[in-house]
Amino acid sequence: MITALVQFKLPAPITREQACEMFSATAQKYRDIAGLIRKYYVLSQNGETAGGMYLWDSQKDAEQLYTAEWEQFIFDKYGTLPTVTYFDCPVLVDNVVGEIVIDK
Repeated sequence: MITALVQFKLPAPITREQACEMFSATAQKYRDIAGLIRKYYVLSQNGETAGGMYLWDSQKDAEQLYTAEWEQFIFDKYGTLPTVTYFDCPVLVDNVVGEIVIDK
């Protein structure tokens, strides 16, 4: 598994309520993306940085989403370009379903 951290600095700080409204407007588009296990929308506590934490089956799957068109979508919606950082995710603790997943 791969975790991708996507971040972008906002042109002006936003509130949690504004972020919820903005993020929920795009959430549906992530429902059926191949290889995407989970996505968390994130907002820094000072409201200046937003992004997402994505859990993927593989980096190859992730790279199918993070295209030039996707970057343009982020720029058009939020006024800034994102950065993407990849992390290996060898072990996942999921307390909701009561599992520990070891990626082999």
